[in-house]
Amino acid sequence: MMDPRRPGPSRPPVRLRPAPAYDPPFVDEGSGWPGPGEGQLALDLFALPPWPARREPDRPPVQRVAARPVPGRPAPARQLPPGALATATPAATRVAHRFVANCIEVFNGFRPPVQLRRQLDPARTAQLLPELARAASRGVPTRRRSPRPGLRLRRLRVCELNPAAIEAAAVLTGAADASWAMALRLEHRRGSWLCTDLRVL
Repeated sequence: MMDPRRPGPSRPPVRLRPAPAYDPPFVDEGSGWPGPGEGQLALDLFALPPWPARREPDRPPVQRVAARPVPGRPAPARQLPPGALATATPAATRVAHRFVANCIEVFNGFRPPVQLRRQLDPARTAQLLPELARAASRGVPTRRRSPRPGLRLRRLRVCELNPAAIEAAAVLTGAADASWAMALRLEHRRGSWLCTDLRVL
């Protein structure tokens, strides 16, 4: 145990030394800058040749023209085949109307989207069923005893591209004058009409 009466070990005094010079000496000054040490290369900053000017490759001058805004042009419409009918035959219209009516029952909540699996192209079922489910979740399910359904068909336009392909566009109206749009494509395969593409907006 240390004796408190005896002073502790003394610390060495702090000595202040001048800071070394960070800038190189002027040309007329001969001292103040340390010379190179042993094994160190001497670097003469004043004897180096000037850096060569960077030469650009020989290129013709590029004339910069101010970009003018290009007016937006609508995408060109897909041309119909020569044999396509702008107004489809009554049989094709009935096929499209029947499929749209089944979709409206799904949107109104009267049947699940899975019940339309037989009317969908098997190769496109994984893309079409989620589209039907998304549209069904948007609609407000109506009461089963309600005389007026939530969504109704307002207009249907059918185009028969060929005897085995139909494209249709439908406009649906709902509560509070809400409007929906639906585009679809039906193809005749193995004796039945299958939906190969469906978009609901």
